[in-house]
Amino acid sequence: MSEAGALQQAMLEAHDTNDLAELAALYQHAGTQREAAGEIDAACFFYTHAYVYALDAGEQAIAANARRQLKLHGRER
Repeated sequence: MSEAGALQQAMLEAHDTNDLAELAALYQHAGTQREAAGEIDAACFFYTHAYVYALDAGEQAIAANARRQLKLHGRER
């Protein structure tokens, strides 16, 4: 299985178990991957999800990082 496929499978499993902390981490990772590939819109889609899940899970470090990335790309002021 490719890395992208493994990440998608991990996301589906985390959704199935409602593991918000894991979802935050996985979406953050996906955002980082898309950003590295130069796909900023896709990265911000994933960062937004990471931010929301991190806030719900109380994962302050992930929330702060996701918000910082969204601000960097002009998605939040």
